[in-house]
Amino acid sequence: MGEFKVHRVRFFDYMPSGIKAMAFNKGTDRLAVARDQGSLEIFNFSDNHCQEKVIPGQDGRSVEALCWVGSRLFSAGLDGLIAEYDLENQRLKYTVDAYGGPIWSLRSNPQDTLLAVGCEDGTVKLFEVLDDRIQFQRNLDRQKGRIISVSWHPSGTKIAAGMMDMIRIFDAETGHATHRMLVERGVGAARNREVVVWSLIFLSDNTVVSGDSAGKVQIWDGVTGTLIRSHLITKWDVLALSVSYDESSLIAGTSEGTVVRFQFLLPSGERQDKEWVRTKTFKNHTHDVRALLHTDTAVVSGGMDTQLVVCPLLDKVEKNTSESALRKIAFPSKNLVSCAKKAGLLLFQFPDHLEVWRLGESEGHGKPGDSLPVKRKPEKLIQLKRKGEDHICCSALSPCGSWLAYSTASSVRLYRLQYSENSISLTKISKLPKVLSSAHQLCFSSDSTKLFASSSQSSVIVTALRESECKYVHTLKPKSGSRELVHLLAPSEDGKWLAAANANCEVHVYNIQKLKLHCTVPVYSSCPTAIAIHPTTSNLVVVHADKQVFEFSIGQKEYTDWSRKLQKQGLHPLWFERDTPITHISFNSKNPAQIIMHDVYMLCIIDQSLPLPDPKTRFYNQMTLRGLTETERVRHRHAFKICKSFQNVLCVCSLEDQSLVVVERPWLDIMSQLPDPIRQKKFAT
Repeated sequence: MGEFKVHRVRFFDYMPSGIKAMAFNKGTDRLAVARDQGSLEIFNFSDNHCQEKVIPGQDGRSVEALCWVGSRLFSAGLDGLIAEYDLENQRLKYTVDAYGGPIWSLRSNPQDTLLAVGCEDGTVKLFEVLDDRIQFQRNLDRQKGRIISVSWHPSGTKIAAGMMDMIRIFDAETGHATHRMLVERGVGAARNREVVVWSLIFLSDNTVVSGDSAGKVQIWDGVTGTLIRSHLITKWDVLALSVSYDESSLIAGTSEGTVVRFQFLLPSGERQDKEWVRTKTFKNHTHDVRALLHTDTAVVSGGMDTQLVVCPLLDKVEKNTSESALRKIAFPSKNLVSCAKKAGLLLFQFPDHLEVWRLGESEGHGKPGDSLPVKRKPEKLIQLKRKGEDHICCSALSPCGSWLAYSTASSVRLYRLQYSENSISLTKISKLPKVLSSAHQLCFSSDSTKLFASSSQSSVIVTALRESECKYVHTLKPKSGSRELVHLLAPSEDGKWLAAANANCEVHVYNIQKLKLHCTVPVYSSCPTAIAIHPTTSNLVVVHADKQVFEFSIGQKEYTDWSRKLQKQGLHPLWFERDTPITHISFNSKNPAQIIMHDVYMLCIIDQSLPLPDPKTRFYNQMTLRGLTETERVRHRHAFKICKSFQNVLCVCSLEDQSLVVVERPWLDIMSQLPDPIRQKKFAT
């Protein structure tokens, strides 16, 4: 596998944010996820649940509800604002004040022409969806308490609204309430304790399903306003509901971390009418389940424990396939760590600040697996607080460690970093080119003389860096006319090439010396998740969301022989069973044949000098090889060497001294920072 001195970095105190809301666009197979800190993530479920976009949050911005209208995404929160997002440029597009106080719920009608908003002041407000904005239309009859949840009837003519102790049904045309359904407090509950109707579903047969703070899922007749059946599923709150598209199955999420499934079935007795029967309980969370989605084949859930869980319904998928595997996604696919490999520095990105650390040093040598004594401990050199209310969306540290840059949705900031053993200084570069107003990705050239910034319409801005200035050089643009932002940048070691990948699955290679497009890699159907250019061969290595690996010769403008051989033979089946994407690629400077890559759970070294494993080969064979003689070991070796000794790997990079830096975030450290498992939702005052 090769021997490396490894810096195991566990002092990146990154804390994922809890999940607050979800919305699924069935037409595009996109899932939108809102987190506590106000950020949004877009996942492409048709591309192996790839995280395509991340929209950073803002201080004070709350997201309680999400809603798709066609390909447009809206949110609403406790700040009382309805927001629409610019998904191409991954930023907030505009906000509209609903003038009803904090907003608890947001739903679009089936015709995608109206938004219903549940407000603190007791009104359900309707907004008309126009081509480029939304416009207030009218209020439904005002109620005495806040509107916590809303749901449209599939016909678009009625709206159900959940409040304290009751459910109201409104005529969407007249705005008048037609039914009032009182929700019971439950056995043994205090008389003065209000019951909160957290979630509602209005079915096409006029059945209303409610989930409340008394732990009940209740089935109501929406025509007569009467209770049909009540299911007590928890001692705590039922916070979220979701129903399958054919309305034959529904799920309920609780503050105990469970998800309970109900199915519309014929009872086993003499009765011939179908009824909602509790059939299964899933326990994939430790804390509140606050958002749910019922797809055709899976239950998707998220909550306070920060994990997005995709749990397959085994009666809907084929067993022992990638679809039948449980997936847990907690960490963003974007890089939060930048490494100055020539200086031994690390840059850690948080929403509101950056940290620069100097790596520790060890002394002595040891056998593989030994822990070396520490001569100098890691040291935090700088903590830089961002300016403004926008959260940091990207950052970069130059390879020499002398430049630091970060961007929010509204500005880019560049600093000159100077340090020695005894002193350190950070100087802001005050004058930046006007074209460098914001960036989605940032990276420096290998010689630290250029800064590359991804801009709108897949363009990349090139700037030149000198002692205390930054000058605009050129804007690189692809010929494809793609409007998607570049989400991956990879400069070559010799400073000649720059590779850029976007969400349209395009990878463009630019000649930095001539400042023009050199070539475009043949478009593959899956989104790239990691790219890198080999320092000696100048071959571009690309890994996609579907786990496929390609190597492209930039000089020859074609795939290499090794890449063609890999595609012809195919990757090992166990390679495809991994449930997280490859997020970073680097190379072994001691052995040019070795490519180093990682996902959240494993580190992999691909040795191109060794034979590829066939499907019958033992894929995870490192422990087996240790017990064999040298002759037998040669016979059993193959190209893929995998190590699973790390926990939640966020970054792997190689330093100039040929050592590896592995940045980990152990899950136990995250769990220790979460609040108590049973938490009740807090109301806005």
